[in-house]
Amino acid sequence: MCVHQPSCPSADAPAAHVVAARPEQGWSLLCDGTIAFDDTGELRPDGRVVAPHRPPVEQLAIAA
Repeated sequence: MCVHQPSCPSADAPAAHVVAARPEQGWSLLCDGTIAFDDTGELRPDGRVVAPHRPPVEQLAIAA
């Protein structure tokens, strides 16, 4: 799917580029075939699902 030179890393590496973005729908297609969702979840080209990975509430900054 990717035509970059050198080719993009595997779907397990975080260096892929966005080739199609649909922010109104909350997802982007990466050049390695991964669909990345705004909630930080992912759908990999092989069908694997990566659950959203958010920090615990205790680690979030509170605006004053």
